[in-house]
Amino acid sequence: MEMLSALLDEAGVKVAQLDGIAFGSGPGSFTGVRIACSVTQGLAVAAGLPVVGVSTLLALAEASGQTRVVAALDARMGEIYHAAYEKRGGVWTTICEPCLCKPDDAPALAGTDWFAVGSGFALHGEILGARYAGQLRGVDGSAVPQAVAIVTLGAVQLSQGRGVDAALATPLYLRDKVALKTSERIVKTNQDK
Repeated sequence: MEMLSALLDEAGVKVAQLDGIAFGSGPGSFTGVRIACSVTQGLAVAAGLPVVGVSTLLALAEASGQTRVVAALDARMGEIYHAAYEKRGGVWTTICEPCLCKPDDAPALAGTDWFAVGSGFALHGEILGARYAGQLRGVDGSAVPQAVAIVTLGAVQLSQGRGVDAALATPLYLRDKVALKTSERIVKTNQDK
């Protein structure tokens, strides 16, 4: 909240003067996604502003500067959050909807010239590289969702009238189970040996 206050002070703007608030809706860390959504709701309700949720996977694509992007974030427990996008005429088209999957079950993509981004490629690069053999022209496994990409994409949604009441802001959860029980971790460890 202090960072937000400092940013608004630096810009000479009050929250109520904004057109709306964009937030990273996920997928991602359960706690992080909930915090982003709840802070957005609190600010938007207090200021009477609409909100828009922006997929963290789409934010990765936007920040990449590429036009054909396959995004994968580490989802822990041996899984990834995955999506693919193509920018046509300056507008992103979803080629593969956000999903949760094992790296070796990542959805197939048509064609070549894909650029891969996200921690999923850093942690599962060998498996994903084999899955998309001959289709990737580059990989940035260190890429993370950027606030500027969320703002850019959110501004487009707001200009299209797609803002919603803060009460309707919801995180994008692709997994209901966020951790393994101790017994499940032991079984998994034994299977990995």
